[in-house]
Amino acid sequence: MPGKLAGIGLLCVAAAAITSLSRWSETHAFMINATASLPNWAFFVETERFPARGDYVVFHPGTDPVTIKYFGEKPSAFTKIAYGLPGDVISRAGSDVLVNGERIVSLKPLTRRGDPLEAGPLGEVPEGCVFAATPHKDGFDSRYAHIGFVCRDRLVGIGQPIL
Repeated sequence: MPGKLAGIGLLCVAAAAITSLSRWSETHAFMINATASLPNWAFFVETERFPARGDYVVFHPGTDPVTIKYFGEKPSAFTKIAYGLPGDVISRAGSDVLVNGERIVSLKPLTRRGDPLEAGPLGEVPEGCVFAATPHKDGFDSRYAHIGFVCRDRLVGIGQPIL
């Protein structure tokens, strides 16, 4: 009888572990960053969390024609840094983009291949959205209208750099 009880107990523990692992796998992923825009190339992603300032934010870039030209019809998720949160104010001073008056990044007029880049949104970051960017000079992010504010409908989750 003790062996039967131990077997039932082990079965219950295994079932609980599988259920927990299944739920965990629904809210976590591993992502590779294939660009030089960030110093890390591998991220552990947790979904269902809205980013805090400074978090790595993982999102779908959208379907702007420039995005499609460079990244394809179904581009992989992008990873950038959440610099602006709801209520923050995005402004520009020349080619510099500022969040609450602090310089974050600069704009370029053209892509590396010579396509025109359109400056991104200004004003208050809407509720449910972030201004996501990278300090890299060639970053393709919220500083440009082709990406714009990253809102919940495109947000995948928060990335933790692992490599």
